[in-house]
Amino acid sequence: MEIVTTGIDGVLLIKPVIHGDARGYFVETWQQERYEAAGITLPFVQDNHSRSTYGVLRGLHFQKTRPQGKLVSVSLGSVFDVAVDIRPDSPTFRHWYGVELTQENQWQLWIAPGLAHGFVVTSEIAHFHYKCTDYYCPGDEGAYRWDDPAFGIDWPVAHPVLSEKDRQAPLLCPA
Repeated sequence: MEIVTTGIDGVLLIKPVIHGDARGYFVETWQQERYEAAGITLPFVQDNHSRSTYGVLRGLHFQKTRPQGKLVSVSLGSVFDVAVDIRPDSPTFRHWYGVELTQENQWQLWIAPGLAHGFVVTSEIAHFHYKCTDYYCPGDEGAYRWDDPAFGIDWPVAHPVLSEKDRQAPLLCPA
């Protein structure tokens, strides 16, 4: 596998080796020793799978006191996936990194605890997978608006489909 640094500490793009032939393909999506060698050493305690249609945007989400590290990937379709540095004392505070994760490229994005995360579906349908380093805690949820000018994310979908929670999410620096 190839590990690509992104310029944000704690965000790695992982390009696994795909073994394919006329029958299809095989890809190793998790192997503890290899991922530990890449610096992903926290244990995973929860796996999630979401299904969404074109234009659905989920994010920008985080947990306030029990931050989750996430290893995310797509098994069907494609998404534009984004990690945002919301750590005030980080040299890359408010910086974001985005990448298209697809069923064809089988790439993964590692998002360390303490960062915000979101994605928008760019295919007709997408199946999105998260390996998480802490449990989901509804009372600990945090979110920032997907279109927050403090981040300036260049989303590939102009008018995304949002949940009410994401529509009402606050700005990082309200006026």
